[in-house]
Amino acid sequence: MDGLNTGYAALLLEQYLDNPAAVPPEWRAVFESPPPELIAAQPGLARLLARNGGNGAAVATAPPREVVVADDELVGGVAAAMALVKAFRMHGHLAAHLDPLGSEPPGDPALEPERLVPRLTPELTARIPASVLRLSVPGASLADALPHLRETYCGTIAYEIEHISDHEERVWLRQAIESGRYRQPLSAEERERLLARLSRVEGMEQYLRRAFLGQKQFSLEGLDVMVPMLDEAIEEAAAGGAHEVVIGMAHRGRLNVLAHVVGRPYEVILREFEGERTIDAVVSSEEGGTGDVKYHLGAEGARSTAAGEITVTLAANPSHLEAVDPVVEGRARAEQTDRSTRDGYHDPTVALPILVHGDASFTGQGEVAETLNLQGLAGYSTGGTLHVIANNQVGFTTDPEDGRSTRYSSDLAKGFDIPIIHVNADDPEAAISAIRLALAYRWRFGHDVVVDLVGYRRHGHNEQDEPAYTQPLLAAAIATHPTVREQFAARLVEDGVITTALAEELAAEVQSELKAAHEQLKRSFGIEPAATPVEHRLPATTRTAVHTAVPAARLRDLNEELLRVPDWFTPHPKLMKQLERRRETLDDGGLDWGQAEALACASLLVEGIPVRLTGQDTERGTFSHRHAVLHDVNTGATFTPMQHLDDAVASFEIYNSPLSEYACVGFEYGYSAAAPEALVLWEAQFGDFVNGAQIIVDQFISAGLAKWGETSRLTMLLPHGYEGNGPEHSSARLERFLQLAAQENIRIANCTTAAQYFHLLRRQALEAIARPLVIMTPKGLLRLRQASSTLDDLAAGEFHPLLDDADADHERTTRLLLCSGKVYYDIVGHERRAEAEGVAVARLEQLYPFPVQHAAELLAGYPNLQELVWVQEEPQNMGAFRAIRHRLEEAKPDTVPLLYVGRPWRASPSEGYPTAHLREQDRIVRAALGA
Repeated sequence: MDGLNTGYAALLLEQYLDNPAAVPPEWRAVFESPPPELIAAQPGLARLLARNGGNGAAVATAPPREVVVADDELVGGVAAAMALVKAFRMHGHLAAHLDPLGSEPPGDPALEPERLVPRLTPELTARIPASVLRLSVPGASLADALPHLRETYCGTIAYEIEHISDHEERVWLRQAIESGRYRQPLSAEERERLLARLSRVEGMEQYLRRAFLGQKQFSLEGLDVMVPMLDEAIEEAAAGGAHEVVIGMAHRGRLNVLAHVVGRPYEVILREFEGERTIDAVVSSEEGGTGDVKYHLGAEGARSTAAGEITVTLAANPSHLEAVDPVVEGRARAEQTDRSTRDGYHDPTVALPILVHGDASFTGQGEVAETLNLQGLAGYSTGGTLHVIANNQVGFTTDPEDGRSTRYSSDLAKGFDIPIIHVNADDPEAAISAIRLALAYRWRFGHDVVVDLVGYRRHGHNEQDEPAYTQPLLAAAIATHPTVREQFAARLVEDGVITTALAEELAAEVQSELKAAHEQLKRSFGIEPAATPVEHRLPATTRTAVHTAVPAARLRDLNEELLRVPDWFTPHPKLMKQLERRRETLDDGGLDWGQAEALACASLLVEGIPVRLTGQDTERGTFSHRHAVLHDVNTGATFTPMQHLDDAVASFEIYNSPLSEYACVGFEYGYSAAAPEALVLWEAQFGDFVNGAQIIVDQFISAGLAKWGETSRLTMLLPHGYEGNGPEHSSARLERFLQLAAQENIRIANCTTAAQYFHLLRRQALEAIARPLVIMTPKGLLRLRQASSTLDDLAAGEFHPLLDDADADHERTTRLLLCSGKVYYDIVGHERRAEAEGVAVARLEQLYPFPVQHAAELLAGYPNLQELVWVQEEPQNMGAFRAIRHRLEEAKPDTVPLLYVGRPWRASPSEGYPTAHLREQDRIVRAALGA
């Protein structure tokens, strides 16, 4: 036994005898069935294993009580060899040559075999079989395998996989990496094609810089190989059965990707540049509207691959670098989902999402972590995303040590069990192999994977920037560094694959094409009539009436089906009693918000309109009002009645979301943009939480139409209403949405009855013109009897943007209160309401687009009006007043003053104490009533 202690094998054996599962699988295999080569090399170990119960056939003959001394040297060498192999797998990246500029890697002492002498001598490395170490690199012994091991893990490509918790994934990756299965040498033809591609990438960047001196292009130079990598990813995606590749990226290299990956003609991109210096070219944007800078625009194209044609979509992205990440995920999920049946089958092979990140933004933007968290969630998974970090080794002017607390920009991915492949951007063949491995892993396991493409930025942050001001040494090194095309061309010439003349011809070819396209474009100026820029403006209402009423008989059938559960399912009895009351409401009235929503969604499903509803705790509803997903009290199993309607011909998706707003709203926006036929709803736990997604609201939801000609039916349900729960649970920041509202880009509503909500949802789904909808949904009104509706309201009604006071004496009314949302019930339910003679209370249900005609007609119906009072719960600098004041001034007679009643100007939306809230609410209502 003393001999085995040398290499810690005895300790492992003791652990094995106590608990076989406690030792690594590779050692468990050794103890149970020692490899023949190890038995031959070490008969003492065989006898030892037999004496201690090993069950291999080769060790069954050892005497039961024999005391054996094992070969100290060999067993100790095996242990040392295993430590060395582990070091290469875990720390090989520290010795890899990843920097194209040649900085020396830090290395790690554990990678030096000399440190393991005398336990691991050169003689021993020749005796230790590679198979014992579970190596997949070539070589029969460790001595043979060691050079391949070093080349595999410490070359121009490196791997971080040992942090992955799943054993099967780790073993698969080790074997794939060490066997070189996905790093086979490219053929001469493939290498020549790769050089031609690099020549086009470099040539375009150089031409644009010369032709448009000083204009921003955010050159890709230094990361040129990213385009061939995307080419390879598209080929692999098509081979795997994908119909679409959805790409999201910031501005670095975007123009090159538009031209060479998506297939946008050179003329279109050149026109964008000409548009900055001649009015004749301002019409360049196909999207029209007010437009956006050229390196934010999206595009779609069809590409031919060996496996057939595939669609490539580059999503539009603002200057918020990572904002597009969840949008791409949502678009991909929509493409992968079959919404034409009620099953809503999700097939991840249909679309591949690719996200190109900057090294500084990958670590610096929290949106990245939120998006990575979506990868394994049932409602958000896209079957794995290919992440490529376009690693400039600098962020604008900030060095890495000032921009992150980790060694690599990719380290964030480790927390999500994502494998990381680092590759030197000056080794294009290694970069191609990185993509092949990454996508093979994605197809095999359905998980995200990160490729960290380590390069540099040949010029400044943009072409107007001088990099030497802040990184003089880096800029000097880059200035003398040959381009990847030059290096690769020299390598191919040296290998006899091409001639120098051919290399020069490939470089000149793209210059000629660009020059010809540019000259043709210039000749067209003044010849072609200047097109009028398109203004993307949706009509406030559709000319075709949208019928939102549903026959009563159909609603009764749907209501009954929504209360139906299978025999095997035992719902919570208390909950079912509550839900079964929904039968009574159809006859007696009292149909509440949750029931109206359920009937609206169910009616859409049978009409062929898919519905997707997500948000924090949305399955139940934050206020326990929805209960769309039921839970078996005995088994915990779930059942969703909405997914089992008899006549449904479209899918219903409902998911609880992670505790995220930014990524989740972005995801749903992307999904809705790619699925315009679906009603996609996102619900905030409390309305104010939407401020965590303000970038998505600002850059996509409200401005996407004007910038990119892109809109959607995304509907945001934002609980709003002052009920004494403090500043963070009162306001959904209505004023912010109204501030962003222009050109009929969105709809904003604050409903006061269940029927209004029912018709509003159906109109949003059925209207021919798609636009986002923001609904200030209630809390206290969810079960308020006065806010409930009747079956006839749903079966015969429609949505009303304004609701007049049904009990008002129009001739005698002198003071008209106009309000929106919950405060209406505070007013009409106040103890002083009956005493307020001559006062009527009307409700503005749709705040934008403002119902100008309806408002004028309503006010004209009060001939003796003396005061128009806008009443709101929010402070005067918040809420709706400042946004709609001019509309009210236009609608009212000049002789009637417009007054304001509400909270005064404040920095915080509401009071923090319930008592203070009640006092303030009472003051507002009394002031409104004139009491």
